[in-house]
Amino acid sequence: MKKMTEDQIPDFVRDIAETGCDITAVLGTGYVIGDADLSPDEYERVRPRLKEINELYGERDHLLHEIADYLLSIGRYYPKDRDLIRLRN
Repeated sequence: MKKMTEDQIPDFVRDIAETGCDITAVLGTGYVIGDADLSPDEYERVRPRLKEINELYGERDHLLHEIADYLLSIGRYYPKDRDLIRLRN
């Protein structure tokens, strides 16, 4: 399978966010794509696009920390506790 490159991270995040899924860094863990937060109808509507995004960017497990760091840098993280952010850095 194709592997995502680090320079593709901003585009990947943008593409996921444009589907309505909240892509968020989870401090100390990695990141999540909030497709489970969508209603069943919303999920069915965006499911084909999520599949396209997955195929476009490919495997990304090797970039787990880099994606999480990028999300943190643009303010997409949980929890929003500033002390935890300082601990992460």
